[in-house]
Amino acid sequence: MGKPPELPAYVERVFDVVDRIPPGRVMAYGDIAEWLGDGGPRQVGTAMARYGGAVTWWRVVRSDGGFLPGHEREALANYREEGTPLKPDGARIDMARARWWPEDGEFAPPAVEDD
Repeated sequence: MGKPPELPAYVERVFDVVDRIPPGRVMAYGDIAEWLGDGGPRQVGTAMARYGGAVTWWRVVRSDGGFLPGHEREALANYREEGTPLKPDGARIDMARARWWPEDGEFAPPAVEDD
């Protein structure tokens, strides 16, 4: 069996953040870009869309708390299992209660590598 292909440096940095989001909490695409100090919501979204199947993708959401189109049922099952706060109608995440941000000193943003 061959070695899996190496991920682009930006994707590795995004996944480093995603891997630290606690169960029941979420970060918006833009939150991750802001934490990294690099890229924007679209770049994080592209990284997640292309490579995110192996990480806890449901913990990275749109800033309005909407579910990932086409993956609503699977995401909702994960949110319920993890106890992620949802809006009363259950159709969106309650971002005021579920949004996570690393505490100061919890971990440093991954360094930008020259490609």
